[in-house]
Amino acid sequence: MKLKSLFYFSLIAFLFTFCFSTAQNTGVEKEKLVKLDSYFAKTLVDWKVPGMAVAIINNDSIVLARGYGVRNIDKPNEKVDEYTLFPIASNSKAFTAAAMAILVDEGKVKWDDKVIKYLPWFQLYDSYVTNAMTIRDLLCHRSGLETFSGDLVWYGTTYTTEEVVRRARFLKPKYGFREHFGYSNIMFMAAGEIIKVVSGKSWDNFIKEKFLLPLGMKTSNTSIKDMNITKNIASPHTEKDGKVMAIPFLNWDNAGPAGGINSCVIEMAQWIKLQLHNGTLNGKKYFSTKASYEMWSSQTIQNVSERSGKLFPTTHFKSYGLGWGLNDYLGYKIVGHSGGYDGIISYTCLVPEKNLGFVILTNCNSSLYYPLVFKILDTFLNGVEKDWSATFLANVEANKKADAEDALKKETERVKNTKPSLDLNKYAGTYSCDLYGNAKVEIINKVLTLDLVPAPLFVGTLTHWHYDTFQIEFKNFPSLPKGFVNFTINQNAAVEKMRIDIENPDFDFTELDFVKQSNE
Repeated sequence: MKLKSLFYFSLIAFLFTFCFSTAQNTGVEKEKLVKLDSYFAKTLVDWKVPGMAVAIINNDSIVLARGYGVRNIDKPNEKVDEYTLFPIASNSKAFTAAAMAILVDEGKVKWDDKVIKYLPWFQLYDSYVTNAMTIRDLLCHRSGLETFSGDLVWYGTTYTTEEVVRRARFLKPKYGFREHFGYSNIMFMAAGEIIKVVSGKSWDNFIKEKFLLPLGMKTSNTSIKDMNITKNIASPHTEKDGKVMAIPFLNWDNAGPAGGINSCVIEMAQWIKLQLHNGTLNGKKYFSTKASYEMWSSQTIQNVSERSGKLFPTTHFKSYGLGWGLNDYLGYKIVGHSGGYDGIISYTCLVPEKNLGFVILTNCNSSLYYPLVFKILDTFLNGVEKDWSATFLANVEANKKADAEDALKKETERVKNTKPSLDLNKYAGTYSCDLYGNAKVEIINKVLTLDLVPAPLFVGTLTHWHYDTFQIEFKNFPSLPKGFVNFTINQNAAVEKMRIDIENPDFDFTELDFVKQSNE
C-alpha cells in the first residue's frame, strides 16, 4: 500500500494543473478542488480500495471528472479514468422511476394505478395488499416487506424477472402495508415488468432508447454481457482474511430495473445534468418538471436515529421519493441514492437548490463513498472542515473488532466432541422451498455438499460443527462469510427440515424454508 500511496501523491502536481484550469472556467474556487482531489487520493489508500472515479457537476459545468487507482488490483498498469465502466447497481432505480415518469407524462399510466391493472398475475402474501398495491408503492419501498426480503430469489439464479416477481407471493411481510420503509428490489423489478407491458419494449431497450442513447451515454449499458463494448472496466473486489482480492462479475440481468445499469462518471454526469434540469436537457424534454418534483417528493418517511442526529446535527428528516432517497443537510435538500453490486459500491447525489451534483464509483465492498459524500457537500455548501474519512474508518474498524468477537463467541459456544444424529447419507436428498425452489444435499467424495439448484454458483461443502449443525462456505462468493446449516430431525429419526443461516447485511438465508422431499 505504501507504493500505491507514493503513486497517488506523485500525481498531485498534474492534478493541480487540471483543477486550476477547470476552476477558472467554472468559477469554482480552485483551492476547493485541489483539496478534494488530494483527499480522494489519500482516502483511497486509507480504505484499501483499489480504484474509484468521481465526477462533480456545478452550475452546469463538469468541474471534476477523474479516476483514481487501478481497475484491478492484480493489474497495476490499468488505471481508472473517467471513462471506466462500473456497475451502478441501485442507482438504476432512478432510471426506472424516470422511465415510468415518461409513461405518466404520455398518459399511458398513472402513479396511483393498481399494479394488477397491468400485471394481472401479480400476487403478494396478503390479498388486500395484492389488490391495493400501486405503481407509486412499487417505487417507494412501502410494501410491508423487510429490507432486501427475497433478494436471494434473483441473486445468482436463472429465474427470469417475471418469475422472481411471481415468487414474491411467498414472502411474508414484516410490517403493515404502507406503514414502514422496507427496501425492496423485487418491487422495482415489478415496475420494470409494467414498463414492458405498457411500452411494448423490454426495460433494457426502453432505458437505452429513452435515456442512454439520447444523452450520449455511449458505453453505458444494462447488462454485464454488454460490458465487452470496452476493455476499460473496473473489476469488483472484496476483502477476505485481511486481503483485498478481485472477484468475478455476477450476472444481474434478471434484476435489471432494480440494479442492472453499468456506466462511467463522465456519462453519469449527463444523467445528473438532466436531473438537475428537471427532465429537460439541451432543448430535449425527457420527462416533465411535474414528474421530476413527484420523484423528489417524500413518499415514505424514514427515521433519523438519535445516533445519526448527533453525527449529522443539520439533518432533520429522511425519506424516500420515487427511485431517490431524500434528506436535508446544512439547510439544503439532498436527493441521492447508493448502489451496492457485489464488489462495486456507488453513490449519486443532487443538491437542486445549488445546481450541484456528483457521482462516486468505487470498485470494492467498502463504505468509502460515504465520507466522500459529506466531504464534497461540506466543500460546496460551506460546511465545517471535518475529516469524515477518519470518523467512518474508525467505525469500520470497531465493527470488524465486534465481528471478530462474535466469531470467537460462536466458537466458545460450540459443543465439541459431538457427532451427527444420523449417518451422513440420511441428510442427503432434495429439499424444497416454495419461495426459492429446490436445494440438493449430496455426498461427493465422502463430503456432504449443499447445492442451491436455482443458483448454479451456490455450491458449498458442509463441515460438521456440532450435533446436527454444519458449517457452510460458498467459496464462489468470497464476500459472504461462513455460515451454518442446521438439520431438524423428527420423531421418526429422519431429517425433516434444513435451515441456512449466514450473517450478512444483504441476504436473509433464514427466509428459505427448506423441507426434505426425498433421499438421493
